[in-house]
Amino acid sequence: MQTDEQLAAEAAREGSDGPAFVALVDRFQERVWRICFRLMSNEADAHDAVQEVFVKMFVHRTKFEGRSKYSTWLHSLAVRTCLTMRRGRGRRQKHEEPAPAETLGDATARHETSPDTQLDLLQMLEIIDDEDRALVILKYTEDYSYEDLAQMFGMSESACKMRISRAKDKIQRHYQSS
Repeated sequence: MQTDEQLAAEAAREGSDGPAFVALVDRFQERVWRICFRLMSNEADAHDAVQEVFVKMFVHRTKFEGRSKYSTWLHSLAVRTCLTMRRGRGRRQKHEEPAPAETLGDATARHETSPDTQLDLLQMLEIIDDEDRALVILKYTEDYSYEDLAQMFGMSESACKMRISRAKDKIQRHYQSS
């Protein structure tokens, strides 16, 4: 079985959406969907974002230089696409569909609460800015390392750690005072 990087190199040589490109889409479709859904907070916007990500993946398939893992490059493309779309559309006040508990990671499963005191994790994340929200989601639901996040967001590992820590503190302060 070919590595992601080998498939990417082959896809870059293909004239259109050939077998290597199709294989990459098949490999990454589910994970790109999860990232987009978590960042966009609703199914309709996530579908739009996923489609845009794969169009960009096709258009920019020759631009992957191999300085990081292919998955990091693609997920970075997904994050940037979602952040751009969120800025362009503004934040939605209501979620069109509640996210199933299993898509929110272990955070919701760890805290058993009554329905009247249970907080929606996605709603909690709405109080931080979009880029910090993306960092927190990728760190804690997709289990990215600080090194991968630093590459995706173009910052140092220590800057990633600091931003995630500050975002968590902001959420905690907000909900402690509520």
